[in-house]
Amino acid sequence: MKKDLPENTVEDIAIAVVLMDETPEVKNWTVYLLNLKKEAITNVLITSKGYGEKDGKSVKTSLLRHFIGDVNAQGYAGVEAIDTAVFGLTNEYWLSYYIGNTIYDKKFIFLPESIVDSNLIRIPLLNKPGVMIR
Repeated sequence: MKKDLPENTVEDIAIAVVLMDETPEVKNWTVYLLNLKKEAITNVLITSKGYGEKDGKSVKTSLLRHFIGDVNAQGYAGVEAIDTAVFGLTNEYWLSYYIGNTIYDKKFIFLPESIVDSNLIRIPLLNKPGVMIR
């Protein structure tokens, strides 16, 4: 039963959509996993997908699976490049990782139109502008 499973709370982990560079014609964005913990995380797996409505039609992107491996304490890892065309969709990242023999997982959801200039902050560890969920 679900009630019998331990509640392993994910803390000090973030997913960020980071503006890597821009020209007058295009902005290049990358999704990063940030380990803000004082210990490494191992066997990191992230699935990503987008869904929602665009031009009145239901839209789903492909489900992508990313095996990241290990991420050091106070470290980060690139997950995927992201196109601005999907910023109008809900973008979901489901993270699973281990600390020792304990597994943790959490879903991070960027709502439609949440990745906009007015929501940009300075992303820790990367020192670049972006939108982050902890």
